[in-house]
Amino acid sequence: MASETKHFSDPEKVAAASNNDDAISQEVSNYEIDPALEKKVVAKLDLFISPILFVIYLSCFIDRANIGNVKVAGMPQDIGASTQQFSTAVSIFFATYVAVEIPAVILSKRFEPRFVLTILCVIWSAVTIANGFVVNPGGLYACRLILGACEGGLFPSLNLYLTLVYKRDEMARRVSYLVSCTALSGAFGGLLAYALLQMDGVGGYPGWRWVYIIEGTFSILVTFAVWFGLPSDVRKAWFLNEEERSVMEIRHHQRLSYMGEDKLDWNEIKLAFLDPKAWLSAWTQFCQNILTNGFGTFLPSILSGMGYDRLASNYLTIPVYVLGAIGFFTFAFLSDKYKKAGVFLLGTNLIGAVGYALLLGVKSNSVKYFACFICTIAVYNGTGLNLAWLNVNMAPQYRRATAIGIQQTIGNSAGAVAGQIYREAPFYLGNGFSLGAIVVAEILISIHLIYLNRQNKEKERILAGEIEDNRSKKTGDRAADFIYRV
Repeated sequence: MASETKHFSDPEKVAAASNNDDAISQEVSNYEIDPALEKKVVAKLDLFISPILFVIYLSCFIDRANIGNVKVAGMPQDIGASTQQFSTAVSIFFATYVAVEIPAVILSKRFEPRFVLTILCVIWSAVTIANGFVVNPGGLYACRLILGACEGGLFPSLNLYLTLVYKRDEMARRVSYLVSCTALSGAFGGLLAYALLQMDGVGGYPGWRWVYIIEGTFSILVTFAVWFGLPSDVRKAWFLNEEERSVMEIRHHQRLSYMGEDKLDWNEIKLAFLDPKAWLSAWTQFCQNILTNGFGTFLPSILSGMGYDRLASNYLTIPVYVLGAIGFFTFAFLSDKYKKAGVFLLGTNLIGAVGYALLLGVKSNSVKYFACFICTIAVYNGTGLNLAWLNVNMAPQYRRATAIGIQQTIGNSAGAVAGQIYREAPFYLGNGFSLGAIVVAEILISIHLIYLNRQNKEKERILAGEIEDNRSKKTGDRAADFIYRV
């Protein structure tokens, strides 16, 4: 970068850059930012933006996954649902969830994020409350389908929003804040379910109905945080002063090679569909989501199958999920620090494989419960690290957004599978299938690593002048100076 660091001495240039003056934009992108000031600005982003995104996804995942908590509380019996019908209700959620992911993530930048997210929050909150009043399997099916449609584009859109706020090297840790919600929602969901199930009989309603009603009401409150707290353009965020807004403007232009322009480019979408990284990541995500959706949804049922009662089956999930969140934060931090992802994915999956092997091979319930803690290391790191890995290795933004949509569409379709393999205790089919999914994921991750290392070596040779750059595409992540993170 240029040695002149006094970018604030000419605010008119920064303002002109925001109006897309290309020459001035290039000059502004070469300014250096005082590291202490930039650190202060990033800390403000973490303070004002990340918690809102965190709470959105936390409430979303609690509303999605609480079907596992209410299963052990008698919901299937109360609405007359057979084991097959309840499994279908779990799986059918992903029919609409998967269908809307790619179009939702492509269109997410075409509308004001605050508006879109607020509407989604209102709808899924209302549907969650409606779940508390269903009286038959048909009503449950309808609620799950609508809930899936609302939530389908949420995570890819939130993830894309993060790329508009943070730099490439800042992403993994911030994505971890979101993905940790899958674990923390289990902990909060288990705690809430334990408390709310004790309202059994209040108002003439069984406890499982109160789980839906109260959790849905909480989600409605989240909409206020979204509408009033989330800026549509972070460069003009209400919580930044003029100096800090100038910093964000410069960060924006420094990030353009990673982000790309705002204009919709169908060629970039096509390139994403033809990129091996997107498909290797997508099928890895499918395997990892077998674990996340199966274990995350049915852990109360797994514990119930060990002989614990309906309350214990919920509160005993809490420490398991907490460890999962801590484990994910730890490995996300290490991934950011060492700028590695694939190697950590391989390692955490090996740890998880030990846990599933214990669930399948031992008889002692105390050992099986211990095995659940080991499983969480793979359950939550697998999906989170894999997503962050794709995030930092795809550019510009429409190519990246499409790749994320592909990954999330294929990956989340695993939820339909998870609903069918976890049916009856002691869940040998579900745990065995999950162990097999880890093996397949390890193979895909290894192929992915080999591919990226070969691409990086080719780029190094091009930059060194050893070979000519005869590649047909040389923009975004295919630029010779864009080094893939392995």
